[in-house]
Amino acid sequence: MSTHNPGFATLAVHAGAQPDPATGARTTPIYQTTSFVFESADHAAALFGLQQFGNIYTRIMNPTQAVLEERVAALEGGAAALAVASGHAAQMLVFHTIMQPGDNFLAARKLYGGSINQFGHAFKNFGWEVRWADPADPASFESQIDERTKGIFIESLANPGGTFVDIAAIAEVAQKNGLPLIVDNTMASPYLLRPLEHGADIVVHSLTKFLGGHGNSMGGMIVDGGTFDWSQSGRYPMLSEPRPEYAGVELHKTFGNIAFAIACRVLGLRDLGPAISPFNAFMILTGIETLPLRMQRHCDNALAAATWLKAHEKVSWVSYSGLEDDPNHALQQQYAPKGSGAVFTFGLKGGYEAGKTFVEGLQMFSHLANIGDTRSLVIHPASTTHRQLSEEQQVAAGAGPDVVRLSIGIEDPADIIADLEQSLAKI
Repeated sequence: MSTHNPGFATLAVHAGAQPDPATGARTTPIYQTTSFVFESADHAAALFGLQQFGNIYTRIMNPTQAVLEERVAALEGGAAALAVASGHAAQMLVFHTIMQPGDNFLAARKLYGGSINQFGHAFKNFGWEVRWADPADPASFESQIDERTKGIFIESLANPGGTFVDIAAIAEVAQKNGLPLIVDNTMASPYLLRPLEHGADIVVHSLTKFLGGHGNSMGGMIVDGGTFDWSQSGRYPMLSEPRPEYAGVELHKTFGNIAFAIACRVLGLRDLGPAISPFNAFMILTGIETLPLRMQRHCDNALAAATWLKAHEKVSWVSYSGLEDDPNHALQQQYAPKGSGAVFTFGLKGGYEAGKTFVEGLQMFSHLANIGDTRSLVIHPASTTHRQLSEEQQVAAGAGPDVVRLSIGIEDPADIIADLEQSLAKI
């Protein structure tokens, strides 16, 4: 038997997929059904009792979704995965699985504005407290850990600033204190960076962004690294203690290194319900097939745009790790030598009003609240994605009043730069 391990591009096309056994269809079908027929009463009982894997109801799992899960798990190097309705849904299910009322978790200050809002406001309704730390200072995480701390959350490549985080340094803090490290890898994608290789235990994605890649489908993903011992401390009762809804099954003892993914599915997704549709799973699967091609083009185009903007007289600064004189360049070279991603920020000398004028003057760029599209996108975070934050919080998150965020697409680089140039001329 061959021991050859397939490469990343091959996994992006083939992982998890086989020709359909019923029809021979080569592309994974859209199993557009709500439910699945049981073979017998005993078969149904075994499925509902977690004694056998299989399909019951599309809210819990679906064959199209299963291929997507296996593919992303393979690309990230994880043990198992769970696809859900959105990146926010993925984060909610992760914390639902590890947190109890009164618990807290630590999160990097530099995050997507929606995550800051979810953690700081919506999670309060569950009795969960977020404690903010500086991603450039691992000690700022460790100093806030207490007996009710249940995890650490960071982004591998921070949104909107496009700065890489020293995952290994923060993983060391997490491991020392017996906590799982959860890493949002949306901005980098596994093509540029695989957090599990640097000490992460759980990876989350907004599939809506680079993995899907075409701005047409919502989705989220939880990847279980299979590396964390959920039974070591008694901190994680949903995984280590008998579950009454499953006749006393202890999930970690029963499912080992895939226990976290199972718990998110059968305790979170089953009851909270943020399921991905089979159609969206199919669309994202199709997008993933071209991920390595798209990501490299994104990176090459973004470097060209950032280099051009840095030399422009109306631009006060550019934050892009791919620039050799960028303070974050060494971390980029350490963690993602193939490129720095598609998203970066820059500041205009005219501040808030100049940012608005610039955004409105672009013609090819689309002004919208998304990243990771084949098309070039722009937004002024202070007036949109980070609007709910105070100016102090905006600055801390890398989204101050003068900041413009670009998500560079895969168009011809000369056309991208031409659009930037004509809009800057209007300021």
